[in-house]
Amino acid sequence: MCGIAGIWNFKSKAPVDPALLGRMVHTLDHRGPDDSGIYLSGDVGLGHTRLSIVDLSGGHQPMCNEDGSIWVVFNGEIYNHPELRAALVNKGHTFKTHSDTEVIVHAYEEMGEGCVRAFNGQFAFALWDGKRRELFIARDRMGVRPFFYAEHNGRFLFGSEIKALFEDPTLPREIDPFAVDQVFTFWFPIPPRTGFAGVNELPPGHTMTVSEKRTRINQYWKLEFPAIEGSRVPSPRPEKWYTEGLMALLDEAIQIRLRADVPVGAYLSGGLDSSVITALSKRRINDQLKTFSIGFEAEDFDETAFQSEVVRHLGTEHRAFRCLSTEIGAAFPAAVWHMERPVIRTAPVPMMLLAKGVRESGIKVVLTGEGADEVLAGYDIFKEAKVRRFWARAPQSRMRPLLLRRLYPYLSDMKGQAAAYLTAFFGQGLEETNDPFYSHAPRWRVTSPIKGLYSEGMREKLKGYDPIAELRDQLPSAFSTWHPLSQAQYLESAYLLPGYILASQGDRMAMAHGVEGRYPFLDHRVIEFAANVPPIFKLKRLREKHILREGAEGLLPPAILNREKQPYRAPDQAALFPEGKGFDYVDEALSSERLEEAGFFSAKPLNTLLAKCRRQEKMGIKDGMALVGSLSVQLLYKQFVKGKVETGARGVLQ
Repeated sequence: MCGIAGIWNFKSKAPVDPALLGRMVHTLDHRGPDDSGIYLSGDVGLGHTRLSIVDLSGGHQPMCNEDGSIWVVFNGEIYNHPELRAALVNKGHTFKTHSDTEVIVHAYEEMGEGCVRAFNGQFAFALWDGKRRELFIARDRMGVRPFFYAEHNGRFLFGSEIKALFEDPTLPREIDPFAVDQVFTFWFPIPPRTGFAGVNELPPGHTMTVSEKRTRINQYWKLEFPAIEGSRVPSPRPEKWYTEGLMALLDEAIQIRLRADVPVGAYLSGGLDSSVITALSKRRINDQLKTFSIGFEAEDFDETAFQSEVVRHLGTEHRAFRCLSTEIGAAFPAAVWHMERPVIRTAPVPMMLLAKGVRESGIKVVLTGEGADEVLAGYDIFKEAKVRRFWARAPQSRMRPLLLRRLYPYLSDMKGQAAAYLTAFFGQGLEETNDPFYSHAPRWRVTSPIKGLYSEGMREKLKGYDPIAELRDQLPSAFSTWHPLSQAQYLESAYLLPGYILASQGDRMAMAHGVEGRYPFLDHRVIEFAANVPPIFKLKRLREKHILREGAEGLLPPAILNREKQPYRAPDQAALFPEGKGFDYVDEALSSERLEEAGFFSAKPLNTLLAKCRRQEKMGIKDGMALVGSLSVQLLYKQFVKGKVETGARGVLQ
């Protein structure tokens, strides 16, 4: 994994400033500490910083074709590069290296822009075609790897992270209030919007071709589900056929993700998904497989016992890291600097600390279980929607809403809630089963109250704006023909996964310390297969990821195989206000003076919230999100808008 950056002065045609390009690349050093390089050709410049994983000595970038007319900078992995290389050699292409990067160059020569459909991997790359004078850009199907760009003053700038673009001092820096409002609704900004106005993100599964005359964006892959008639979907094949098919594909996905010229380790959360990945990986690695986990001092978040159970069963060489709440609070500003977008949970921070430990252990590639909950229906939100739909068929029933008590067993507040409260909360919009957001409306009702912190100025900017309407306008035309579970899965897979899980919690946290995460569940063949698995085999009654549990029979101990989903979480209040005293940076960022200066939030409701923190009153989910969300925006303002990026980076990371 690497960092890429580039400049094209496509209007002025002025030569690229090598110092500016060098600074852009240098800003991404954490993504690629092993090597760096730039390519300059008049008004075009490409830059790269490398994390060496494949062809350690020969993979220097930027890389070109035989005659030097095509140059590429590439962040990611093409897992099927040996097969593609053999096919391209048969067609007469000459390779100088064993790097997967060179496969992109020759595949583009052979197949043009359609080459991306041949790639199985996680990637973002920019390819300069000197003969056409075009910049061809592509991002992987699920958005594992990031790509940001901006057009300003006749200049096209791009980078793996926004901070690289901000090295151009003429590029305006302004936090996008609409992005804040989207994050405070959905947890993510809707692409191409980012946390900063004027800076865009290439959506997953898209390519972009930039020429002197126009910019063309094309979607080359999209997640699709089969249409249904009615709510019952007859299965064309027996359950066993799907189980065996899924496990075979997953095994292949792991096999090609173990391709590397450095050791590959694995994350172990103690849950089903990472345990399955680890168990299948262990079968293929002759050497001792190294695994890594993180635990918490707070019992509500800690899964150490389950992690130990898997380690004992599989016999991996394991290293467990323990994360103190105060460490999370201390590292939060650095995490925000890496995330470059508002966030309403501190959960990404421990992932960054885990990556630091992994890198210090000598490992820079890990397999993880991310994606299984989305593609195989593992989250409680899917069960919640199923119970609500069941209840909606008999809304007067007193028994059906009691099923809600079986959900969220890890949330202590839920256990103590009165039946009347649960009925009132989950009963909102109960019979609106044709609402495309039926599954997610309760979640958004929990998140949206944090907008009560907005200042008058922020409210004025957002006057008349409805983020839910914007998201509705993006839904594919076939959405209404899909099974309700498929609709809910689409919202998770197409939006929350790339917009929060893979971005804020995945790429940015791992790459903060030069660690590459690989995701077998996000192999597009696994995703496409899972999308066509009948819903009854994914969520059987209220048993989530049923088909995966059946497939993993014999791989894992029963305590893991039958364990109910516990989402990964981290403490908020205890991290930022240990023993009722906030970190100095928290007090400063949320002071009345700084709030007024930034203009996003009103001091009065925030002071009430802060007083609650200092009194160490137990806060609910909404208060925790309000605290973290407002703090993250204030830190973004301080790091990227008020201060220069370079100053913010050094100050935060030291």
